[in-house]
This record gives sequence, structure tokens and C-alpha cells, in this order.
Amino acid sequence: MADSIRINKFFTQHGICSRREADRLIETGRVTINQKVAVLGDRVRSGDVIARDGKIIPWGQEAVYIKYHKPVGVTTTSEAHVPRNIIAEIGHPERIFPIGRLDKDSSGLILLTNDGDIVNAILRTEHGHEREYEVSVDRPFDRDFLDRMASGVVILGRPTKPCRLDRLGPRRFRIFLTEGRNRQIRRMCRALGYRVTELHRVRIMHITIGELAKGRWQPLTSQERDELFRAVGKSSDPR
Repeated sequence: MADSIRINKFFTQHGICSRREADRLIETGRVTINQKVAVLGDRVRSGDVIARDGKIIPWGQEAVYIKYHKPVGVTTTSEAHVPRNIIAEIGHPERIFPIGRLDKDSSGLILLTNDGDIVNAILRTEHGHEREYEVSVDRPFDRDFLDRMASGVVILGRPTKPCRLDRLGPRRFRIFLTEGRNRQIRRMCRALGYRVTELHRVRIMHITIGELAKGRWQPLTSQERDELFRAVGKSSDPR
């Protein structure tokens, strides 16, 4: 079928859910294509009428790419029952979801989109996309601490990738990571006998938090979006 895509990819491109979740919807008979119950592997193209639970999903949904200054206390989840979940806090009119995570006790930059295809490309460790954080710990540290952090610390059973750090003060440093393991910076510091008291992300790849106020969001600029597409191998808006 010319210019067709798999039905599960249609769901991710339209920011509805992941491919795995789409497969579950299909397997339970909740998806139809042209009023016929869909099966795994079905392909669709523009003009087909796709519905979930009887509600038609339009093809022409606009792609959304935004950045948000997450305050401490907001949880990075799309689950509506979680208090202060990031989707409710933002209140965007389109259905969007976060790219990656930033734990509840941390603040700073996070990206959100309704373009499911771009998420994995950004998050895949082998692409080496850099993230920058400013971190405070509970007591002064020395040069040895910075060197050990930079060379890799064993957490979750294996060492972290080498990274770069800059001292900002007696208890404060900047760290540049190219991987994003669960609570990585906090675990690294804890392994060396320090406790993180403040963690703030200021950059993801080329996108910076800039002057964006805490709790506010804004669309990526055309330059930020174009550079993002180039970085993940997309020459233009995937929609």
C-alpha cells in the first residue's frame, strides 16, 4: 500500500500512546479502520477512518514540540490520577507526553511532544545527546570527588559513562551527561558519600532553559525545532 504506515505507528505519530500500548488496544478490539476492527500489522494511509472506542482520530493533528521549566514537586508522568502530574500542570490543549524524565525532587528543562517517533531517537544512549545539570550537595567536595564522578561510578550494577564536570562552588558543580539512567546523578553522588540537595537541568542537546520562568512552557522556536530534527536524522517536521 503506497504511503502507508502500520496502525500502531499511526498512534505514536499522533501522540496517542506508545506502540506497545497501541498493540494492546488493537488486540482488545478497541481500534477500527474504516469501521472494521483492526488487527495487529494492519496498515493505514491518509483517507482511512481510524477510531478508538468509536471516536475518530483525525489525520491532520499538528505536531507539538514544547519546553517546560519543571518545578520541584511536579511528577513526570502522563497518568492523570497522579497529583501534580506534568500534563495537568502544563494544561496544553493537545495531547502531549514528556520526552524522558526528571524526578519529582528535581527542577529544570524537560521537552514534551505529541510526536512519538522522535522520542526514542532523542533518548537512545548511543546517540550521545548531551544534557547539562547544575547540582548542589550536602557538604564540600574536593578535586578527587570531581575526578571520580567524571571517570565513572558504579551504580545499578555497572559503571556510568565518563562525563565532564565543572566546579561552581564548594558544594556546587555542573555535570554534562550523555546517558540518562534512573536518578543517575543522585545515585552517583550517594555512591561517593554525598547527598544531592538541589538538582536543576539547564540544557538538553542544543535546547536551553534560558529565561523560561519556573512552571512556564513555550513552543520550541523554529531554529530549535530544525536543529532537533537534524540531530535525530529528520530533515523536516515528521507530520
